[in-house]
Amino acid sequence: MDAQPAPLLAARSWILIDATSGARLAAYDASIRLEPASLTKLMTAYVVFTALNESRINLGDVVAVSPAAFAVPGKLGARMYLEPGRVVSVDQLLRGMLTVSASDAAIALAEHSAGSTDNFVARMNAEVRRLGMSNTHFANPTGHSDPQNYSSAEDLALLARRLLTDFPQHAPLFAQREFAYNNVSQANRNRLLWTDSQVDGMKTGQLSAAGWSVVATTARAQGQGERSFQRRLVAVVLGAQSDSARTQETLRLINHGYAAFDTVQLYRRGDVLAQSEIWKGSRSVVPVGVDRDVYVTMAADELRTLGANPLKLLIERPDPLIAPLQEGETIGRMMISASGRPVADVPVVALERVDSGGLWRRAYDAIVLWWRNRSG
Repeated sequence: MDAQPAPLLAARSWILIDATSGARLAAYDASIRLEPASLTKLMTAYVVFTALNESRINLGDVVAVSPAAFAVPGKLGARMYLEPGRVVSVDQLLRGMLTVSASDAAIALAEHSAGSTDNFVARMNAEVRRLGMSNTHFANPTGHSDPQNYSSAEDLALLARRLLTDFPQHAPLFAQREFAYNNVSQANRNRLLWTDSQVDGMKTGQLSAAGWSVVATTARAQGQGERSFQRRLVAVVLGAQSDSARTQETLRLINHGYAAFDTVQLYRRGDVLAQSEIWKGSRSVVPVGVDRDVYVTMAADELRTLGANPLKLLIERPDPLIAPLQEGETIGRMMISASGRPVADVPVVALERVDSGGLWRRAYDAIVLWWRNRSG
């Protein structure tokens, strides 16, 4: 994908992805393992959101603050000023952890949702494996420095995208600018929320050895009419030299993504690609198509030449299709390419259910297929 050269950032590692299409737009040392600091709390949030979705805990649950939760921030660590023995809701704890990076809230959430911090960390690493975060391991829910607490820009971008996809109902938590608890009001450390009105999350992190880091999400309207959508980018910048450098370098990366690339919607969920013949079924044809919106990201200059060099589509599926088929069942794949370069690979599904036909239909079709195969 030819595009304007990506900016060279003053940071140790970074990546920019188009979360709408999944395309990688720019990266530098994106797979190296670094201490994520408080970016760890993104996985803490993912595990807590999972517990909420499974009704193992509820936002309205009241949590008694343990001595461990009270003590964990130490003298200088971020906190929401919990007090031992005082009760606080899960909702307040999530807001404290994600808005002001409160480590006392992270421990309280871990203890409440998993019974102990050790159990919670085991769940964090189980999610690491399930999500395919190959350069990540967590040692605690807070991001406190530990040789066994590490991640990569690439993995953190994956986690950010899954947070937005799997738990969209909780996305507003990452955009909250301020949080007040126990008569103390604190501001979100993500300065991008004030610098760019289209930035809507996610989280910052900082350790003296690791530098200043951020996972940032932003969305801008794109397209027109029924084909309009919010084009979302995820930027991860690790190891900047200061708070201000972290903010400015991330803005440069985001602006590059919107200026140098465009994303178009090719298909909407449920669009029919073809009416395919099906055998031994209760009917002879089935509509096949896509079960998700299909987006393609290309360099802006390349996209402007699509009239002369159109995208090419290739659908691969078994032939013949044999009933029964369930609605939504994958029956093949559609490969999309531009100038010989693959730009998307999406499943093709049956858009309607087709039951097995009666005995006569199955027998007749079996004979026809046998004869067709024999005739070559």
